[in-house]
Amino acid sequence: QVQLVESGGGLVQAGGSLRLSCAASGSILKINAMGWYRQAPGQQRELVARVSSGGWTNYADFVKGRFTISRDNAKNTVALQMNSLKPEDTAVYYCNVNLNPGFSFGAMDYWGKGTLVTVSS
Repeated sequence: QVQLVESGGGLVQAGGSLRLSCAASGSILKINAMGWYRQAPGQQRELVARVSSGGWTNYADFVKGRFTISRDNAKNTVALQMNSLKPEDTAVYYCNVNLNPGFSFGAMDYWGKGTLVTVSS
């Protein structure tokens, strides 16, 4: 089994900051890419940021310069530092990890349960 546990969501005023964290645990051989997605009410889930096993990052245009993704390979964690938050950043944020589990061949995608971020104007 593999578990992803997210933390750090909440309510913040526009212009404020939040930091999301996600920890992967369980039967893990290797973690590949790690990332964050979000889904606003009535909208499709969309990529926010992603970091490869080698540390390469990519960001959605709407967060460039405001959000920073980072990972700690020793702790199997990924974090998203969100600055200069806007009301339109309000959404449920999901951690996504692509990894090789110890109980099957090949890589698999895992999702966290999501954490709500609400930005008030």
